[in-house]
Amino acid sequence: MATIRDIAKKSGYSITTVSRVLNNDNNLSVSDDTREKIKAIAEEMGYKKKQGITQLNNVAFLYWISNEEELEDVYFKGIRTELEKQAEQRKIELIRYHQKDGIEKIDKNSSAFIAIGKLTDREIKYLEEITPHGVFLNTSRDPQNLDSVLPDLKLMTEYMIQFFEECGYERIGFIGAMDYDVETKEPIPQLREITFRNYQRERNKLREEDILIVPSSTVKNGYQIGLQAIEKMGDDLPEAFVVATDPLAIGALQAFNEKQIPIPQRVAFFSINNISVTKYVSPPLTTFHIDIPTMCETGLDLITERLFKNRTTAKTVYIQGTPIFRKSTPAK
Repeated sequence: MATIRDIAKKSGYSITTVSRVLNNDNNLSVSDDTREKIKAIAEEMGYKKKQGITQLNNVAFLYWISNEEELEDVYFKGIRTELEKQAEQRKIELIRYHQKDGIEKIDKNSSAFIAIGKLTDREIKYLEEITPHGVFLNTSRDPQNLDSVLPDLKLMTEYMIQFFEECGYERIGFIGAMDYDVETKEPIPQLREITFRNYQRERNKLREEDILIVPSSTVKNGYQIGLQAIEKMGDDLPEAFVVATDPLAIGALQAFNEKQIPIPQRVAFFSINNISVTKYVSPPLTTFHIDIPTMCETGLDLITERLFKNRTTAKTVYIQGTPIFRKSTPAK
């Protein structure tokens, strides 16, 4: 059976134009002759549109995550694999591009783009010259013009603090990692750290010595900062830690177990992501589950709205997390 790509090749028109004509997009600015020619070629080649499925071709998938980053934090791999699985089910053709290949590798006939990772202003400008239809997953860039789907990290961070307060803890610490400005490469605080500081400052409970920041969210860094905290603070450790990511929390748990500090009896831990290994560490980690399938589904819905419903107003969608209580915190 002929595909939209086959029809585009024979007709000489772009995949995007052929797709929109065959999906009866009346807002597409082409002549009646062009529409008739494309439909005639489609009929000649035996093209049949599947009922109930709107096929979408040549969507650029910018996976701006390095192999090292993916190995250190399987959260990104989870988003990538889920997005590609859902796109295949929905007959959306994703063409994956990597940061190492450069932004210029992207097909200038791309109908839309979905991006994971950090893009520079130059890269975003380049993309917007190709297509105005773009979605960022797990981050937000140019929210005035482009769509974003984000986990609500601010709400999750506040929830963790409030949970520990309800447990009766007076002294709550934070373990997090630095973020980096995509343009200057200078270190900047992550939203989770900013939220923690603001929340504690408003209640006059902010203690700088209880905020532990490492260069990146790896198990190794979590382990090292855990050992440093134990050595430096001794018996004056916080009663609980809000942790920015599971890899950091897993590393910290290793350090505290090694030094035979009971968890959660002496120090409790609560983190974010709910990666698969969190249920198997000792003790099993209390963490926020981020609904990756819903994030990916929402991102693909936004692209479809842009292309087939002609939406031009940008959307930012926040996905709420679900706390998964295990034994690194007191029972809820």
